[in-house]
Amino acid sequence: MTITVEDSDLLRATVRAALGKLSSSADVRRAMESPLGYEEPVWRRLARELGLAGLTLPEELGGSGLTEDELGIAFEEAGASLLCAPLFATAGLALPLLQAIGDEAAIARYGPAIAGGELTATVALAEDAGRWQPDMVRCTASRVRSGWMLDGFKNYVVDGASAGLILVVALADGELGVFAVQGDAPGLGREQLVTLDQTRKQARLAFVATPAERVGSGDAAAAIARATAVSRALLAAEQAGGAQRCLDMTVDYAKTRIQFGRPIGSFQAVKQRLAEMLVQVESARSAALAAVTAAAANDPELEHVAAVAALTCGEAYTWVTAQTIQLHGGIGFTWEHDANLYFKRARSSAQLLSTPSELADLIGQQLEVLIN
Repeated sequence: MTITVEDSDLLRATVRAALGKLSSSADVRRAMESPLGYEEPVWRRLARELGLAGLTLPEELGGSGLTEDELGIAFEEAGASLLCAPLFATAGLALPLLQAIGDEAAIARYGPAIAGGELTATVALAEDAGRWQPDMVRCTASRVRSGWMLDGFKNYVVDGASAGLILVVALADGELGVFAVQGDAPGLGREQLVTLDQTRKQARLAFVATPAERVGSGDAAAAIARATAVSRALLAAEQAGGAQRCLDMTVDYAKTRIQFGRPIGSFQAVKQRLAEMLVQVESARSAALAAVTAAAANDPELEHVAAVAALTCGEAYTWVTAQTIQLHGGIGFTWEHDANLYFKRARSSAQLLSTPSELADLIGQQLEVLIN
């Protein structure tokens, strides 16, 4: 379903207002220190009242029937507020993979519970090397009488310790496949990791003869590539939103912080730095918009556009958050100020779905294909 510009603006205003009440600085700090990494009542409200979890699910499954560009608006606002919730894991990783693989029965089975906030989900692809690269998958799936069982490890799984549904990428008879594992499945071990970004929990998962259900059939490589591109686009939108919020808070600080009898924003050196931050933010927003628009339109060049957005937004967000700390001076280095939380989110997100160097290599390879 396509919505108008007015509807998009209304969606943005609605999400921003809700997160202003549910994801304040105090809310973020309380949630990130909790065992789950988020507060379940808050997530249920976001899923049920705002419909964030199921924005791209069809209406008959409890969703809103919207497209990735509208979902990108929600991610941008979530990034701006440093939302601690399984939004990226569920709507940014798991649903794109379910939809890309095209298993209508699985979507019908899990979709309503996801849309209602009753079921959180995630994707487990990276292993102990920490790389989001399907050709590095070593976790195996074996046929048994009751279906399938998994053996192996997955690492840096977003919300992996709390997700009720885990979509595991594993090798089955030498081909990539996607397997659904319930959060309480026997043989599943989950270990919460201590990571740089405390606002987004990650886990290491161990599978020992763990029962699983195959999602889709045949080699899932193409579906995984498509889903990864969508996830990169949505993560880029989140990064752009965070970068914008950092710019806004820095501009506000520069207007009120008095040094040598005048606001520091009146000094040319500070003006220049703020202008550079603005350029980075606008570049990030443009790249993210291009990526989510390509995802919504099912553009054949989506993988390339999403990789460019991932690299652009990752580098921009990291740089902008570093400048935010610097321009806030001494207070920017303190735990009490939120600048450090944005900086850590930026650094972690830039490594989440491939490192900058991996993205640069991928973009180079994609350009060669497009040119030839």
